[in-house]
Amino acid sequence: MDTTKKEKILSIIILICMGIMAFIALFPILSLLLASFRSSSVLMSEGMTLIFDPAELNLNNYEFIFSEEGMGYWRWYLNSLIISAGVIVFSLFFSSMVGYALALYEFKGRNIIFLLVLVILMIPFEILMLPLYQMMVSGQIIDTYLSVMLPLLVAPVVVFFFRQYCLGLPKELMDSARIDGCSEYGIFFKVMAPLMLPSFAAMAIFQGLISWNNFLWPLVVLRSNDMFTLPVGLATLLTPYGSNYDLLFTGSVLAILPIIILFIFFQRYFISGLTMGGVKG
Repeated sequence: MDTTKKEKILSIIILICMGIMAFIALFPILSLLLASFRSSSVLMSEGMTLIFDPAELNLNNYEFIFSEEGMGYWRWYLNSLIISAGVIVFSLFFSSMVGYALALYEFKGRNIIFLLVLVILMIPFEILMLPLYQMMVSGQIIDTYLSVMLPLLVAPVVVFFFRQYCLGLPKELMDSARIDGCSEYGIFFKVMAPLMLPSFAAMAIFQGLISWNNFLWPLVVLRSNDMFTLPVGLATLLTPYGSNYDLLFTGSVLAILPIIILFIFFQRYFISGLTMGGVKG
């Protein structure tokens, strides 16, 4: 057997293995999608499975969500969109500037600040929840969008990522811009920020995913049903007195869409951003 045939056989084997792995990874999503077309009684008796009777499938769950009775779901959806969009925009803005300064500027206490970032990065969020909650109460911002967003606006992991990424940026460009009379803010926004697009894309997906799926912190600081985010709102469908699994699965299917759209828009930069941010420095 010549080398060409061996390479073709090896490619086919790899393709089959990757296909099997892809199916295993997609199995929960496929099960969730099929469950969204079933009634609650069928789900309780048969569970989530890929084996189904086509006669059991219907659009009743989706019709209910898009009806007037299901408007509460879309209120939760809107809350999650607003909070996630705010977290992405402000987190990238503040965290990138902090990481940029720690990487490319020499100032007193820089190493101490970076050490504090690493220390906070190693502390579980559950330990910080009580002091954060007390801060929200003192600021009288409980049950608001701001109370959900604040802990994520300057996330240590995002600051660390931007710092590592910026270490690989050429300082010569900064010196050239200064000679041309550009201010320090102008250097960041006009010269360095365009070079950081892959890192912005990677962190936009990361922060968007974290914020969209965030459950524990919104559960702590939100009070009213109209302010609930999507994860918290969906959790209210499960109670000791009854569980609306059909609506829960249908709502979960629709909740996946923004993350897929976000990844599609930024995927061209995602891998390069993660790779460069992980090896620089």
